[in-house]
Amino acid sequence: MATAVGPAQRSSDLVKDYCLHISETVQSHLTDLQQLEDEIETTLRELKNVRSKRESSIQTIEGSYNQRQQEIRDVRQKLNAALDDLEKITIKELAEMRTALQVSLKTDVDVCNRLHGELKQLSEVVQDLSDSSKKELSFVAGRKCMDKINESKAYLKQKSHNVELSIVYLANTDIEQYVCKQSGLGRIVQTPNALAVQRNPNHVFTVKTKNEYNVKIPSDSCQQSYIRAICVISYNKIIIADLNAKRVKLLDEQYNMISHCDLPIYEGGMCLISETEVAVTVIVTGNKHAIQFITESNDQLVAGRRFEVQHECKSIANYQTDLFITSYTAVYKYTLGGQLVKKLFENKSVYMCAVSPTGDMIYVTTNADTLLTLNSDGTLISTFTDTELRRLWGVHVTPAGQVLVSGYDSHTVIQVDFEGKKKLTTLATQKDGINLPVSVCYNTKSDSVIVGLYSSNNIIELK
Repeated sequence: MATAVGPAQRSSDLVKDYCLHISETVQSHLTDLQQLEDEIETTLRELKNVRSKRESSIQTIEGSYNQRQQEIRDVRQKLNAALDDLEKITIKELAEMRTALQVSLKTDVDVCNRLHGELKQLSEVVQDLSDSSKKELSFVAGRKCMDKINESKAYLKQKSHNVELSIVYLANTDIEQYVCKQSGLGRIVQTPNALAVQRNPNHVFTVKTKNEYNVKIPSDSCQQSYIRAICVISYNKIIIADLNAKRVKLLDEQYNMISHCDLPIYEGGMCLISETEVAVTVIVTGNKHAIQFITESNDQLVAGRRFEVQHECKSIANYQTDLFITSYTAVYKYTLGGQLVKKLFENKSVYMCAVSPTGDMIYVTTNADTLLTLNSDGTLISTFTDTELRRLWGVHVTPAGQVLVSGYDSHTVIQVDFEGKKKLTTLATQKDGINLPVSVCYNTKSDSVIVGLYSSNNIIELK
């Protein structure tokens, strides 16, 4: 028989249940508060870490500013010294010419004085003998007079063709014009920031999606594009070198065409110089090879300065004030101003090149299915081959030092370790739409790899 529960018991049970609920809620809330406190502490540590790094970067930039300022002053002092030397040489030449002219003129003055004095003496003798009966003496004096007159006339005839001499200074206007055309004593560029360089260069990329974008424009002179090189500039804009169209094209971050610049592109080598400037390999009048600088300004590509080289230009890479240019058989080092520093490396096959963010490694692709890694002096330090890489073509190094390589005949894009010794991963193959890849570039802002193809109007984005 069931026991009846009275009102007092039911009330007590309700109170217990309510208290239990309150206890559980409070306990849960305390747990949430603890988790929240932990998250706050973690966030505070991260903020403090970033703040510390940024404060350190401020000091680094200040120190870098002072160093660069001193370097600029050093350049000015060198220029001053060079100009002083040129001035001394020119003034010495002026003094030597003055001396030579004065000696010549002084000689003429001496000759004139001598002839004048001798003729005057003979004139006085002739006057004294004019009434003399000494005919023999008069005859001799007359002959001497005629000889001296003839000598004087011969001298006067010789000097009659001489014109008044003066010294004229013909300034070397090339120096003045060259200096006036310069925008500064050098170029101010940003180096990869410390955070990017400190990242793991062997961090492996993972690809989750693939997108294709058409980059052909109606005015292109070719049926199919040939995207030979890719660079990402400021505001996530992208510059591509279309070898078939003989154009450099500017795209926005959605790969829409903004503008283009027609160029006599040769092999389509291109590298980033600054956030708004690239350098492109071209061929100019007289079949001469050159490096053309292109600047992006207000969504327009503007051709700037250019310098010629004495060899073929297949590809180009930049590190601070150095340019690395490949021919088909060598790697050359130039200054940004176009001065050849030296031939770094020579091989029977040299295709494309890229340089590490710290400038201590140069990666070179060859026609022998081999990736070569050189140090900054051009010494070969490692070689790499892989069955998934046939006829290596494009090579690119990210700001963190990750190395990307494309295989033209193998239709692949892979990542290699920063030492250039082993494969880390295969990013894409022919199954992913990679057909004859010739260029590769990493976009830091979108965390994507962009691939340019031979004879295709599309570029591939791997994310």
